[in-house]
Amino acid sequence: MASPTPKTPRSGLSGLPSRIPFFYGWVILVSATLGMFASGPGQTFSASVFLDPMLEELGWSRTLASGLYTAGSLTAAVAVVFVGRLLDKYGARVMMAVVGTLFGVALIWMSTINHPIQLYIGYAAIRTLGQGSMVLISTTMVAMWFVRMRGRATALTALGAAGGQISFPLLIHFFVDEFGWRGAWIALAIIVWMIVIPVAVFLIHRSPESIGVLPDGDIKPEESTDASLRSGTITPRSEGFTLKQAMHTRSFWLLLYAGSSQSLIGTALVFHLISFFDTRGVGDGAAAVTLSIMAPLALSSMFISGYLSDKIPNRYLLVVSQVGLAIAMLWALTIDSSWQAYVFGGMLGFSAGFTMTTSAVIWPNYYGRAHIGSIRGVTTSGMVAAAALGPLPFGIAFDITNSYSTVIVLFLAMPVTCAFAALLAPPPAPPTPVPDLAVGSRIE
Repeated sequence: MASPTPKTPRSGLSGLPSRIPFFYGWVILVSATLGMFASGPGQTFSASVFLDPMLEELGWSRTLASGLYTAGSLTAAVAVVFVGRLLDKYGARVMMAVVGTLFGVALIWMSTINHPIQLYIGYAAIRTLGQGSMVLISTTMVAMWFVRMRGRATALTALGAAGGQISFPLLIHFFVDEFGWRGAWIALAIIVWMIVIPVAVFLIHRSPESIGVLPDGDIKPEESTDASLRSGTITPRSEGFTLKQAMHTRSFWLLLYAGSSQSLIGTALVFHLISFFDTRGVGDGAAAVTLSIMAPLALSSMFISGYLSDKIPNRYLLVVSQVGLAIAMLWALTIDSSWQAYVFGGMLGFSAGFTMTTSAVIWPNYYGRAHIGSIRGVTTSGMVAAAALGPLPFGIAFDITNSYSTVIVLFLAMPVTCAFAALLAPPPAPPTPVPDLAVGSRIE
């Protein structure tokens, strides 16, 4: 493969990649980080803060809200599959602009809720566009622009995710106090639009090849893969997996299950966090603090796992995340004070950080970049579906027993079996034939 030929600098923002004195992937990384931050209003840690004030005004039960959240998230799980395919077809710039615009509209819709059907539609929209699509687009951008440094680059985007988890619960509390929960949803829409639309229009480019450079800013294509091949973190010549080929490998399904427990159980615990702490004698204020503690712990574990994912087989990091989740669940059964609640938040955040980074890195490392949008669309759909299924059984258990202890004990088996699934999922053999990706080619 020939070295990329320098392009003639162009005027305006369209010529920015040719004028900056460093690898443009770092600009993409900043854009992805902002995208991760902007996904916050569609995440469970935001929905959970809205839950109690909305239920109080609307007079609905927690089981109804949990059921609507589940139904909306399951709808999102189906929709994200198509988003992944559209991402492969149209690229990150177009998809980020469209998704960001629609995400803001969905947040405004949430401010109008008066009927359960409206809440279902709203949950489906913010879960599809925020928790699903914004994260999918952001992590896929990083996977496209980095190979050798993929783990570390992905970990850096954790700054956005952690920043969102720290900021949005506190912002939402403030907005609800000042403007009510309806005004708070509108404020979030404005924040999303102010961040996402300018980033999509002015900064994002489809792939390094589309502007005549190589992943990681390398001069020779071999530099991006040799070290990772030696460490066993990526599959040899792994650019050629289609979605169909990936789904015919055993590791695909094992990894899909291995990453599901964090989505299911973590989402359930965060969604019902205020109610759970009430049953343990811990006040509402502790929930917001706990969510804010989760973020820096998740961030630290993302950096650790991001560094390690470039050095050691990724499936071992998934095992670590599952063990951490199991320990956090056991600790949850002992909570009876604020400090124990904060420790629980730290444990849950640490395990979530390992899962988030490793899950983002392992798919392109195993199956390559060429069809990563479609592949990640399906795997993200699985994670969204798992997240959708979590709150309902926890909500039903609370309505029946007025406690969450029994359901936590029952679900302890899941991270244990997920850990074993990860151990049984080595990188797949490369497909044949394997297409070459030339510099300047359009990755479809």
